[in-house]
Amino acid sequence: MGITGASGVVYGIRLLEVLNDIAETHLIVSASAKKIISIETGYELEEVYAMASHVYDNSDFTVAVSSGSVRYDGAMIVPCSMKTLGSIASGISTTLITRVADVCLKEGRKLVIVPRETPLSLIHLQNMVTVKKAGAIVLPASPAYYHKPQNVRDMVDFIVARALDSFGIGLETDLIRRWGTGANR
Repeated sequence: MGITGASGVVYGIRLLEVLNDIAETHLIVSASAKKIISIETGYELEEVYAMASHVYDNSDFTVAVSSGSVRYDGAMIVPCSMKTLGSIASGISTTLITRVADVCLKEGRKLVIVPRETPLSLIHLQNMVTVKKAGAIVLPASPAYYHKPQNVRDMVDFIVARALDSFGIGLETDLIRRWGTGANR
């Protein structure tokens, strides 16, 4: 799992919290994300690291997840900055996060990208189309309201639940109420 320097790092932190209970996680946090975590949240970086099973430096290409020969299910980049998205779309792996994304695409593994930017330029949209054509799932951080969110956490949980669903981790929890289950009444 990668957390990059887009606004909305709370999506990645909440996803990590949920995954902490159900899966082994490998976390990479970009330098910009480290700054954004301190600006946008009350979390200390060490608290975020403590939620992960493994933590890697974004410049360390010697770790196992950087290789296609190592088996893992895939990756999620939450949130994904436009810089990271552009690098992935261009096949440029100058960070561990972009290398892991490249490995997922070339090996046919799941890659969920949650871009958090608005408005979107034509370049952003073209990069999203490029990574989608290459096999990634693009899930913009656009929360719905049919589940009648009561607070920001409910809106964050909606995106986290959709990311988990897109990755194939179908949680039957109270994270969100799904359409047709009373949430839309």
